[in-house]
Amino acid sequence: MILKEYASLGEKLYTETLPNGLTVFVAPKPGFHKKYAFFATNYGGVDRRFKISNKWIDTPAGVAHFLEHKLFDTKDGNALDLLSINGASPNAYTSNDMTAYYFECGDKFRENLKILLDFVSTPYFTDESVEKEKGIITQEIRMGEDDPDYNLYYGLLKSLYKHKPLRDSVAGTVESIEKITAETLYDCHRIFYNPSNMALCVVGDVDPAEVLDIAQKTLPTEPGELPKRDYGEDESLLPLAAKFEKSMDINLPIFNAGLKIKSMGSGHDMLRLETVSSMALDLLIGHSSPLYLKLYADGRVGSDFGFSVDSAAETAYIVFGGEARDPLFVFDEVQKEISRISNEGPNAQLLERIKKASIGGTIRAYNSFSAIAASAVEAHFRGFDPFEVLKLLSAVSSEDIMNFINENILSERMAISIINPL
Repeated sequence: MILKEYASLGEKLYTETLPNGLTVFVAPKPGFHKKYAFFATNYGGVDRRFKISNKWIDTPAGVAHFLEHKLFDTKDGNALDLLSINGASPNAYTSNDMTAYYFECGDKFRENLKILLDFVSTPYFTDESVEKEKGIITQEIRMGEDDPDYNLYYGLLKSLYKHKPLRDSVAGTVESIEKITAETLYDCHRIFYNPSNMALCVVGDVDPAEVLDIAQKTLPTEPGELPKRDYGEDESLLPLAAKFEKSMDINLPIFNAGLKIKSMGSGHDMLRLETVSSMALDLLIGHSSPLYLKLYADGRVGSDFGFSVDSAAETAYIVFGGEARDPLFVFDEVQKEISRISNEGPNAQLLERIKKASIGGTIRAYNSFSAIAASAVEAHFRGFDPFEVLKLLSAVSSEDIMNFINENILSERMAISIINPL
């Protein structure tokens, strides 16, 4: 395996790509009893239309999430039960662009890793079990539709986007999952769960050669064809609608506001844009910014006020918000602050504090086994080095921040989603 050392962080990362196309990462943690394994496919809720063997295929919304549910079923029972009996704590999730399966354990690591790789790579569905799962996922979808945060978030995305599949829930709709069959699941598993489209990261006091040995003996030996994905036609950076509003059973109004930004591309460029955009938003509305401190002191927002920068389906977007007694007032104040900083420039001392805090937060994240594993795999799928972010943070200048704000954080691109109390 190739060993890359990050002396300033005290971290090491072994990497190897197997003949079947699977990329394996091992982050050694000598002396730790805990071990963590993270096995993921570059396949999520937005991957609904794709081309394989020169044929375009359209699938219903929710297939990736449905597959996540069903893969725990095996001919001999349920993989969750097998891992739990072995003292492991397993789980899984599906995001817009990735589906991941993972566990944490102390003992029986080799056996647990084999179980993980085996059930994820060996699907077992029947028509009866798929129909039964539809009932379970239907309940999950309806619970989401009754959740204010769900309505808030997707109200914003539907306001921002006209065509992109990320405007729809990862879980799909009650109508879309009715179209899913066992054949749909087997086909999508064959296409997206091939080793060439997957990655494995193990963190802990483990032997990298042993991890490779388990992977080679458990997984398919041949690589698969990588699908070409279609996320719909390109969209304007202007929102589809400026405002979404709904009333639900809550105590205080909540809001999400946001905007589309220029596509982050991939690799180093994507990581750099994510880094600069996060620091710019910290400067504008982060918890140490003058605007947040004033709004919080006046009781206009709470401690849940925050922001995120996300990218998927060949697009990127910013979301910010939280509880607010008067969402439109806060929204207006944010736009005024953007205008002020555009004219006056950033506070140099605040920017330096933000940079130091970001570096400290990044270093602290490396204490988390799960954060190391997830970031290594996600970075691999996106084409960059997960430990490169510290160099980028140190190199960000006030000019970078101002260029990002002036080119991207524009009032005419913004939309707002509000959930009011009944």
